[in-house]
Amino acid sequence: MYTPIHQWAEDDRPREKLQLKGKSTLSDSELLAILIGSGSRNESAVQLCQRILAASNHNLNQLSKLSVHQLIQFKGIGEAKAISIVAALELGRRRRLEEATELPKITSSKNIFEIMQPIIGELPHEEFWVLYLNNSNKVIHKSQISKGGITGTVVDNRMVFKTAFEYHATSIILCHNHPSGKLQASDPDLQLTKKLKVAGQTLDVLVLDHIIITEFGYLSFKDSGIF
Repeated sequence: MYTPIHQWAEDDRPREKLQLKGKSTLSDSELLAILIGSGSRNESAVQLCQRILAASNHNLNQLSKLSVHQLIQFKGIGEAKAISIVAALELGRRRRLEEATELPKITSSKNIFEIMQPIIGELPHEEFWVLYLNNSNKVIHKSQISKGGITGTVVDNRMVFKTAFEYHATSIILCHNHPSGKLQASDPDLQLTKKLKVAGQTLDVLVLDHIIITEFGYLSFKDSGIF
């Protein structure tokens, strides 16, 4: 018997269920129902999506091959709903492609220089960046922590590790540039590195290196024995 979604228990409604219990608790048909928003007079959005999935052998890959024209053949699916389904499944396809792209792996300080030199190597001001790595030493994220003047920048240590937790990083690499071109660590550079290294040990996020980058070269604290 058909029962409109608004008459369902709140925990069973797709939108409310996602908010209360999390996206992973929803079935494929419930997720699709959120996309199309409504069903018809005789069936709910969830029932309509169950019917569409059944016609695709409950296979999202097979569903993603359907065109807008093919989707609108299902009673209750107009052009706008069909376009929403096609667009969402295309986003999923593109996400898989991005996940398949090999993440850069850090095996030496030169790798770090090659990643960061194009970003900060030629700037007229200082910027402090952090590379966030997984347990395979692959870069999962890079972030500008601060931006300063010609002679320095201020770093919020809390922001460094907040971002590490957000991306589930197991280690980090500190990077900043010297617009002057001097490959020499200042006292503030050394103090900051020590402070972050100690904090990282406490939080189980290892600080692997600190790299100073200029237009043509770099200084690795680890390679130089400073670390």
